[in-house]
Amino acid sequence: MNFLSLQNILLMTPILFIALPVHELAHGWVAFKLGDPTAKNAGRLTLNPFKHLDFIGVLMMYAVGFGWAKPVPVNFSNLKDRRMGTVLVAMAGPMSNILLGFISIFTGGIIAKLLEVGVITITTERMLQVFIYIALFFYILVSVNINLAIFNMIPVPPLDGSRLLSGFIPEEAFYKFARYEPFIGLAFFAIVVLIPNDFLSTFIRTFADPVFRSMVFTTRNILGINPNNAFWRIMQGIIQ
Repeated sequence: MNFLSLQNILLMTPILFIALPVHELAHGWVAFKLGDPTAKNAGRLTLNPFKHLDFIGVLMMYAVGFGWAKPVPVNFSNLKDRRMGTVLVAMAGPMSNILLGFISIFTGGIIAKLLEVGVITITTERMLQVFIYIALFFYILVSVNINLAIFNMIPVPPLDGSRLLSGFIPEEAFYKFARYEPFIGLAFFAIVVLIPNDFLSTFIRTFADPVFRSMVFTTRNILGINPNNAFWRIMQGIIQ
């Protein structure tokens, strides 16, 4: 998929204003519920995208379909259970994107079903074009949310996956690892930003594609959508 085409840039922009704020808000909200008010005090418990967007991270989203926002500030020492709280805060962002992805594909599936049974009818060429763009919007929205979740699960700082390590390795080993986080993070982002890296895209697709297919399968079976439904096919990136 060419995320840098004019069509996808126009479709991607509102999606960034949805997916990235939801991801960061989820981190901050869970941290707040577990005892840390840092994100709230910083004004980051909001869906206002301009509070969350990071310039380089946004460019990456346009270029390859995955990227990052400005991390929500969290003081993990404030958490009621620091070890488990760290894991829950880290998981909140990716899981919010998986949930948003499923809500998106299910919403698009409802539109596909309404078109299929004739509740919504397309009577003009202009209407047809509008619904094609709506289907593409849902396809990109779902794909971006899944990609964002998978990307952030990579166990490299400052991505969420590095925080998940705290729940699976000895605490002493994690703190030793944490001392090198800034250097590891800079090296990783230098590789992502400066070096064409098909390996990373392929790695993310390896995990993202099964998640996408499972969402398609679940939605299609719940709603009883005809696999040949044109709107539904476009929502899966199948364009004839």
